[in-house]
Amino acid sequence: MEVAVLNSNGKETGRKVELSNAVFGIEPNNHAVYLDVKQYLANQRQGTHKAKERAEIAGSTRKIKKQKGTGTARAGSIKSPVFVGGGRIFGPRPKDYTQKLTKGLKKVARRSALSLKAKEQAIVVLEDLSFETPSTKDFANVLKALQLDGKKSLIVLGESNKNVYLSSRNLKGSEVITTSELNTYKIVNANNVVFVEGALEGIESNLSK
Repeated sequence: MEVAVLNSNGKETGRKVELSNAVFGIEPNNHAVYLDVKQYLANQRQGTHKAKERAEIAGSTRKIKKQKGTGTARAGSIKSPVFVGGGRIFGPRPKDYTQKLTKGLKKVARRSALSLKAKEQAIVVLEDLSFETPSTKDFANVLKALQLDGKKSLIVLGESNKNVYLSSRNLKGSEVITTSELNTYKIVNANNVVFVEGALEGIESNLSK
């Protein structure tokens, strides 16, 4: 499919680029997208949750009252879970939530996500994006020119650009990444994906194999 190349003012440059059908035109595999998104979110979990159980509570081991004759339930330790300050029954323990997927499946998922965005006409190709100095105002003006202000937007650069990254950092809903950082979750989580023209070649070569 062909997409018009826009400049930073949102105007057409008169050129068009042909998006690879092998990357942007496949029949989406929704299950692959689901698995890749699930893996990404699972891998963000630290798994450091922990509660102390009975054996880990610091406290006296003295029997707190006699066994019989009090008229209340028997109790042998202040560390019992039934008392305030006692241990927790079956509390959470540290756990590794990391999941793994094959490289082939992850590529299918990313191609599927990009193809879905292409079908929704939610892909924008920008001729270039650079700033002499970091400027949130200038970056916001670019989004406004592209009619993306107020929307979740993902801007994909061919290579790291510190000024562009710093310019976007304070704007909620917009994220700037490089081609190496592109993943399925970021694609499906954005309303629109903006590719700087120089980034397309790298993405197509990586995902078409």
